[in-house]
Amino acid sequence: MNLPASIFKAYDIRGVVDQTLTEEGVEAIGQALGLLMHQQGQTHCVVGRDGRLSGPRLVEALTNGLTQAGLHVIQIGMVPTPVVYFATHHLQTGTGVAITGSHNPPNYNGLKMMVAGTTLSGETIQALYQSIVSGEARAHAMSTMEQSRQGQVQQADVRQAYLDRIVGDVRWARPMRVAIDAGNGVAGELAPALLSRLGGQLTSLFCEIDGHFPHHHPDPADPHNLEDLIRVVQAQGLELGLAFDGDGDRLGVVTRSGRIIWPDRQLMLYAADVLASHPGAQIIFDVKCSRQLAAHIRAHGGQPLMWRTGHSLIKAKLKETQAPLAGEMSGHVFFNDRWYGFDDGLYAAARLLEILSRSSDPSAVLEALPDALSTPELQVKTQEGENHAVVARLRDEAQFPTAQSKITIDGIRVEYADGFGLARASNTTPVVVLRFEADTEQALARIQSEFRAGLLQVMPQARLPF
Repeated sequence: MNLPASIFKAYDIRGVVDQTLTEEGVEAIGQALGLLMHQQGQTHCVVGRDGRLSGPRLVEALTNGLTQAGLHVIQIGMVPTPVVYFATHHLQTGTGVAITGSHNPPNYNGLKMMVAGTTLSGETIQALYQSIVSGEARAHAMSTMEQSRQGQVQQADVRQAYLDRIVGDVRWARPMRVAIDAGNGVAGELAPALLSRLGGQLTSLFCEIDGHFPHHHPDPADPHNLEDLIRVVQAQGLELGLAFDGDGDRLGVVTRSGRIIWPDRQLMLYAADVLASHPGAQIIFDVKCSRQLAAHIRAHGGQPLMWRTGHSLIKAKLKETQAPLAGEMSGHVFFNDRWYGFDDGLYAAARLLEILSRSSDPSAVLEALPDALSTPELQVKTQEGENHAVVARLRDEAQFPTAQSKITIDGIRVEYADGFGLARASNTTPVVVLRFEADTEQALARIQSEFRAGLLQVMPQARLPF
């Protein structure tokens, strides 16, 4: 069987369809998931998919594997990933799988998995691979079929229940004039339906679900993918623009003047709102986020808690601490007050506009949030597996003469009186991820200079992007 270990990532399973991710491989993954679910006392599994062309056949392959292992499968069709998570609550399964390639190119697909209320990551995902290559998962499936204990398949439509649940929770102070860009991703159906019901007067861009992604890539983390949205917001004089990624679990925001409000600044707005009803609560964010965020949380009576990057890692920390809110720089935002604690771009949009509808000038509110000079996410390419070793050496050997402190929960984040620098190993690709922030251009140059010296000490041949 063609089942490369490389597709079993830190937060999900992901590969190129018909090359590294085949129907046969997905069926085997279904058997392994079915065994894990059986071991944890689970009987039913929700399965949904995004709008990719390969989705229907991979759903069938996964369903075959799960039912062979004795799991009853509830197929909920083509929906955003957060709707799969919602269905695990609404249908009381606690267990579900989204077939999704998120924001990857059209020829990719993958699986995001939740078992007994916990999103799978790290060692648990690696254990799935081991149960396949050892034959344990197939042996369990064969035994189940011999005993005629295969699972059954049923269909369910939870889309209306999902919309009703949000509309019953969120209240806008007034109608809002906004543009939505779904990038032809799977949020293109439900996002306009949701925001219209809440009072949105909408201009919709690329909301036809099309797995070819013909207009631009469905990734709001790349400023180029927001250019069409910015043009429409400015041309029509709208209050705001919202963009969703390919599977609807991340949100991008642009103002009337064309400024991008990155997720760490969005979190400032959410945190202030949540802390008004949860005084003194912890707010969780990842190591990539602005140092302005922690200060903003403290200023509003909260306790900032920095954590490791990765949606499943943040979600696990949220479950451990029961904090009312968490988020990361990539755009995953987790509301754990009035919602279920999973990352949901559509719900985040509804809550954002609930807050902003109280103002006559939402763009001004967003643009007034604390800001600093910062770089986008920068990357240094390495050999496969080398990035973790590079970051470990940088952490242990490099000197940062003007630093105040170092944070090493995820790579190395060096704090300065006037900024920070970050280097961490990506868990999905062989790169070192860098990000810098400072109060002034001079401070930014100084911090980058210290990191440049450290990186060239451990990677003399590196081509640095700064």
